[in-house]
Amino acid sequence: MEPLFGVLLGLILAVASSAQNNCTCVTNKWTVCAQDDSGNCTCTLVGSNREVDCSTLTSKCLLMKAEMIPLKEKCFQGHPHGLLDSDGIYNPDCEDSGIFKARQCNPTDTCWCVNTAGVRRSEKGDKSLSCSELVRTNLIYLELIHKKRSSAFDVPDVRNALKHLFESRYKLHPKYIAAIKYNSPLIQIRLNQSEKSRCDVDIADVAYYFEKDIKDDSVFNSNSTLTVTVNGDALDIEKLQIYYVDEKPPEFCTKQLAANISAVVTVVMLIAGFGITVLVILRWLRTRKYKKAEIKEMEEIKAQSLQLP
Repeated sequence: MEPLFGVLLGLILAVASSAQNNCTCVTNKWTVCAQDDSGNCTCTLVGSNREVDCSTLTSKCLLMKAEMIPLKEKCFQGHPHGLLDSDGIYNPDCEDSGIFKARQCNPTDTCWCVNTAGVRRSEKGDKSLSCSELVRTNLIYLELIHKKRSSAFDVPDVRNALKHLFESRYKLHPKYIAAIKYNSPLIQIRLNQSEKSRCDVDIADVAYYFEKDIKDDSVFNSNSTLTVTVNGDALDIEKLQIYYVDEKPPEFCTKQLAANISAVVTVVMLIAGFGITVLVILRWLRTRKYKKAEIKEMEEIKAQSLQLP
């Protein structure tokens, strides 16, 4: 009876250990997960008490915030500005829903406005800067370049492989994949999402997950790297560019244009002033030369007149 009891106890412990090991967040490695007495697995973001829905993608804002915590502690102790005061890399402020706050600021009270992708869309200012709304990024263009190969892939095969990738790995509804174009080695993907339902993933989050996958720094809780195949052949992507298009034009464009125009006008005025100065000097030199010539001629005429009998 005792051996049987030992076997049963071992099985129970094995099952419990297996269940505990399965308590992980598949879609987010920046989480801490724990299992309660009922067997429910709850995962929260590193450094915060925000609970994460591991059945879908985590918002880009929350991911960036979680990623900054170990970096600040490990690499930037005493240098907070290295993480915050630069475009694209900063510790963001997020709404309770997980989206970016319209205005972002760093510890030096330098502030700027961002879109739903967290990309700066205004000039930087102080805390008096007002960002009236969080402008939606409704179009995202992805430009990929794959490694050179002896022959190009077939266009339909590339389109189908990437469409399947975005639907299965990133849970993106196919209606948001507006176009996939291929002209070896360039691949262009256009994601269009003017509006989205609450259950749909945001294209900004999809683009961020995809970018991290391409850079071999996957957000997914797995050691495996992203592998995309086209009819069994690996699609090795070596370059990625992402362009964000908002529903409204960036607010710094007009100011930047005015600054550029002002700079051009200043340069033109300087050149014009320099040109006028040169002309005046040349004219003065020419006049002086003529006066010298005239004086010389007068002296010669006077000398000749004195020599006459």
